[in-house]
Amino acid sequence: MAIDWGTVMVKLGLSGLDTSDHASVVSINIFVALICACIVIGHLLEENRWMNESITSLIIGLCTGIVLRLATRGNNSRVMVFSEDLFFIYVLPPIIFNAGFQVKKKQFFRNFITIMLFGAVGTLISFIIISIGAVEIFRKMDIGALEIGDYLAIGAIFSATDSVCTLQVLNQDETPLLYSLVFGEGVVNDATSVVLFNAIQKFDLVHIDVTVVLKFVANFFYLFSSSTLLGALGGLLSAYIIKKLYFGRHSTDREVALMILMAYLSYMLAELLDLSGILTVFFCGIVMSHYTWHNVTESSRITTKHAFATLSFIAEIFLFLYVGMDALDIEKWQFVSNSPGKSVGLSSILLGLVLIGRAAFVFPLSFISNLSKRSQNDKITFKQQVIIWWAGLMRGAVSIALAYNQFTSSGQTHQRGNAFMITSTITVVLFSTMVFGLMTKPLIYFLLPPSMKHLTRSLSLSSEPSSPKSFLSPLLSNGQGSELETGHSIPRPTSLRMLLMTPSRSVHHYWRKFDDAFMRPMFGGRGFVPFVPGSPIECSVHEWE
Repeated sequence: MAIDWGTVMVKLGLSGLDTSDHASVVSINIFVALICACIVIGHLLEENRWMNESITSLIIGLCTGIVLRLATRGNNSRVMVFSEDLFFIYVLPPIIFNAGFQVKKKQFFRNFITIMLFGAVGTLISFIIISIGAVEIFRKMDIGALEIGDYLAIGAIFSATDSVCTLQVLNQDETPLLYSLVFGEGVVNDATSVVLFNAIQKFDLVHIDVTVVLKFVANFFYLFSSSTLLGALGGLLSAYIIKKLYFGRHSTDREVALMILMAYLSYMLAELLDLSGILTVFFCGIVMSHYTWHNVTESSRITTKHAFATLSFIAEIFLFLYVGMDALDIEKWQFVSNSPGKSVGLSSILLGLVLIGRAAFVFPLSFISNLSKRSQNDKITFKQQVIIWWAGLMRGAVSIALAYNQFTSSGQTHQRGNAFMITSTITVVLFSTMVFGLMTKPLIYFLLPPSMKHLTRSLSLSSEPSSPKSFLSPLLSNGQGSELETGHSIPRPTSLRMLLMTPSRSVHHYWRKFDDAFMRPMFGGRGFVPFVPGSPIECSVHEWE
């Protein structure tokens, strides 16, 4: 039986609203109710061996989409149309900012080179493999007219990972190295994929030569570095303003409002300048947690920490609901309804390319990264490499948003080839999130049992370098002092390993000296906030470093 929206409007007291206003009210009610349901059900299933909140939200979104389709007899509804603008402008910023704001900076920057290897270099490798595979295979399948730019866009779309399922299982206190690598790579990977995608849109790829390739690479590094710099500047500006003006003497609300608005301003400025808003707001969050957070009052610290985490949590649930409900939009599936076999084949090929592209860089780059590790406990074990590989197999809303940007016009699909790519993207996202996501908890518990996690944590903490002296000791007096203290000889690192280890330690050492001498006195931070009556007072009980 069809729903009489006019009757519903009268009963709800909304007869004075026009149709568009009523549709918005219905959409908001549905999503708020579903988010509440996801929070309650996710809490009840928290200890479940298979389920997590992202999968729960996706399943509820799919079920809601089915119910709405049946209730409206298959008519399209605004509540299920995926909006790229909604995703990039409103939903994504709080998720990425909170990721930067809550990150354990010491662990993140300690593994920064490895994270950049996986997140930037690894994404480029995956992009190349998926693009070449798409060109070689899809052209033989007669799926419609696709140009070289479309194939490269496919490489960027399916290089964007979604490691939320894995991060919900891992604990950064129990497995700090693994969590840091998976978390850091996920953010850098999304930013790199979006930067690659945007760079593809700016070049004429019909006539590719050496000049075009060089310009493409230069543009990629320009977007990457400029976005990072803009985010850092936004965070420093907020720290300087709060430190100099002491908003805390007047109102905690002003401090919190300024931090939220400055973070969002940095993201929107990046979008305005055609940079990567993801990278910008992520590094803005890191800088704010390093400087700005220590400049505000104690009440503001507690408020910002929980406010940012809550906004991110709600946005993530909303995102998976949104993806699940949009997956059942009939219009795009009608184009491929007469070729179900070909649609399944495309999705299977894309999944295979994702698996190959992921393995092609995780294991080789892990080997390279291990060359720079002095301690055996700091190296990425094979089991950890498998988890890192697995964490990047799932695809999410970033892939869907980029696919809509490339293969639709105003949310509508008008060509058969484009419809194939949209439906294949949705299929890959649903399959990878549901199947791979359901297997994530059992896989991690199998590879890293709870006892092993605690052991990994204790080894990681015990291997923490106490001072720069530990780095230089093997080079001084043939290491005799250290050998006498420990009772056994220290293995001499190879020249290649010394070359890889030396710069990272030196850079960190000199950065801390520069930070303490110039940055913190100017922008504030731990131990550098002057005591003024009514001003923020540094509290040692909060360890954010």
